[in-house]
Amino acid sequence: MDKWDKRFMEMAHLVATWSSCYQDNRQIGAVIVKNKRVLTTGYNGAPSGYLSCRERGECLRRVKNIPSGTMQEFCYAIHAEQNAIVQAAKLGVSVEGATIYCTHQPCVICTKLIVNSGITRIVYKEPYPDDLALIIMKGVGIDWLQYAE
Repeated sequence: MDKWDKRFMEMAHLVATWSSCYQDNRQIGAVIVKNKRVLTTGYNGAPSGYLSCRERGECLRRVKNIPSGTMQEFCYAIHAEQNAIVQAAKLGVSVEGATIYCTHQPCVICTKLIVNSGITRIVYKEPYPDDLALIIMKGVGIDWLQYAE
């Protein structure tokens, strides 16, 4: 870890505060960086124009008692990593060779998007119960590490 990892991880935590997720413990942020420059940011929240869980006053996953790390499709929110990658595509910004800083370990769906987008390094702080994501990270040789101060 270096001072840049610390700075960008702090930024990911700031971006997470923008989340529209109903559960405060599920506010997730991501920052995509290349050559010490921020390319895009993302946080978890409902698709543009769709009511968020916060606006609804409930979390769909909590209502249906869906355990963390399973059935990601049963959620109104788009994950922070997905939003950061989509934002790059929308703006025409290449993320090839970039690093993504995430407040939480990416799930398997986000991991596959990260790999195919060309991002080559993942730095995350909090673990997430998705071992398949870690297996894929190792299998493709992506550089990843859990951030610790």
